[in-house]
Amino acid sequence: MDYINEKVAYLRGLAEGLGLNESTNEGKVILHMVDILDDISDVLEGLTEAQNDLEDYMEVIDEDLAEIEEDFYDLDDEDEIDFCQVECPECGEIVFVDMDMLDEENAITCPNCQEEMEVDLTSCEDDDCECKK
Repeated sequence: MDYINEKVAYLRGLAEGLGLNESTNEGKVILHMVDILDDISDVLEGLTEAQNDLEDYMEVIDEDLAEIEEDFYDLDDEDEIDFCQVECPECGEIVFVDMDMLDEENAITCPNCQEEMEVDLTSCEDDDCECKK
């Protein structure tokens, strides 16, 4: 934005070099136009600085958000809950069972038909499940 300030300063120098003053109508108009251009140049410079500050701030926010996303979405495999897929013998509903859901007899109530079913932990078909296959 320095080039705009330089051009406005050049115009001001030309106006002064030409001997323009406010005694003539044309001189008043040209000098006021140069003043307005100078004000616009100052405002534009301030906006450019604010824009640069906002860009820097947004980069910091983006980096912080990337860290949060990484922490939130990159869960360790140990932290994930593994489910086993079990089919209800009564209604055929597929139920996903977490190890914490089972009682002492390895039984669970089917959410579809409300029948209690035993979960055979030795025949789990889920390859990722950590149950006793």
